[in-house]
Amino acid sequence: MSETGNIIELKDVYKSFGAQQVLKGLNLGIPRGQTTVIIGRSGGGKSVMLKHMIGLIKPNQGEVLVDGINIVRMSDHQLNGVRRRFGMLFQEAALFDSMNVQDNVAFPLREHTKLPERQVLNLVSEKLGMVGLPGVEHKMPSELSGGMRKRVGLARAIALEPEIILYDEPTTGLDPPLSAAINRLIAETQQKLGVTSVVISHDIEGAFLVGQNIAMLYQGKIIAQGSPQEIRDSSDEVVQQFIHGRAEGPIEVI
Repeated sequence: MSETGNIIELKDVYKSFGAQQVLKGLNLGIPRGQTTVIIGRSGGGKSVMLKHMIGLIKPNQGEVLVDGINIVRMSDHQLNGVRRRFGMLFQEAALFDSMNVQDNVAFPLREHTKLPERQVLNLVSEKLGMVGLPGVEHKMPSELSGGMRKRVGLARAIALEPEIILYDEPTTGLDPPLSAAINRLIAETQQKLGVTSVVISHDIEGAFLVGQNIAMLYQGKIIAQGSPQEIRDSSDEVVQQFIHGRAEGPIEVI
């Protein structure tokens, strides 16, 4: 177990894709039992960083620690054990279009456990109830609104009762009322389940609402991290330009 109080730590992480260097000596700690929101520019490497935490991408250099254990050199078999501690809500919910809602949410339970089918279906109903979607088990993804798809994706993400939930741009493509509903759901899930949540977001207002801890990624590094108030009060010009949405400042607007 990590002695720092962080359940996840990225230490001096570098990652390049060909000639494009995305992460440049990134350091970040994710406090246990809190919601951490990562903010930063589009295409700046936030999703790449998130995928390092669950071992979907390996760094060129550096360490990724989960409870103090470096997952970078783990085999696929060892990583599968670590990944069972995670739930992940992808940007587009990533539902299987050929499966109904029930089978989508049941998928990780059938894949990773040997629970009787009756228990699996009971858990599916329970998780759908938690995200405010009772009774939709037999609908197909094509019949759902964008907000409903995100909720089904979250129900699937929490099906195995993970310790850590990763959210990749959970409000992208949603209108403001739906974005507010998803942000409220993230906060409620963290409180009800006591999980550690990591949220990648462009939604600054939502970030300050759900995040107990905010970190800003810029030019491949974390340039600021702290409570919402500490980020609001930051003296860093880049942070101030970004959180206030100003065109003028050190961030080039192209």
